[in-house]
Amino acid sequence: MRKTMMLAALAAATAITTPAMAGSPDGKIQVKVLGTAVLPDGGIDKIKYIDPTLATTLSGVTVDTKANDNVVPTLAIEYFFTNNVSVETICCFTQHHVNGAADLTGANLVNHVLILPATVTAKYHLDMGGPIKPYIGAGPSIFFVFDEKPGTTAKALGVDRVKMSNSFGVALQGGVDIALGDSGFGLSLDAKKYFMKPTAKFYASGTKVLETKHDLDPWVLSAGVSYRF
Repeated sequence: MRKTMMLAALAAATAITTPAMAGSPDGKIQVKVLGTAVLPDGGIDKIKYIDPTLATTLSGVTVDTKANDNVVPTLAIEYFFTNNVSVETICCFTQHHVNGAADLTGANLVNHVLILPATVTAKYHLDMGGPIKPYIGAGPSIFFVFDEKPGTTAKALGVDRVKMSNSFGVALQGGVDIALGDSGFGLSLDAKKYFMKPTAKFYASGTKVLETKHDLDPWVLSAGVSYRF
């Protein structure tokens, strides 16, 4: 999947250099090819259900979790209604696993969690009379979750299936675009803070044995090149 995203980003970077798209720092459309660090929390907000047998096994244990960080390529497309107001959407997939924290440090609970963070933000750009334009933004987001699997520790406890919910939340955004002359090319730095609370359900032989609610709440930090036309 990461290879597919890299090929898509390369194709976009090639397309925006063609003469058919005349670049301008005041163009209506901006395309960004970015490297993105996804830094989730993943701590447990609430244990919604626990099987009595599992509760006995974990008696006296402080249960918490942490999702790992990841770096992925990202493609962003932005439309400017005016020089100050725009709307932006991003495309990327990011893969994570969830491990134990606190007394469960070292436990492998969920593997191969593939997330598509479908996000649309409305942005306001501050015109400072030069090539540097800071912006802020906010908007809704849905995290679509695919292909999650129980980790080795969860399997050892009898778990044979895990399901993480899709999650609806919001994203706050801030960053800066830096125009490189009048060609339409530029540099971009971007930071988003998401607020997401997915649930995870663990099953053994078709029976739910654990359901947890998580503060996923990732920071998503990006840097890369842009082309506006």
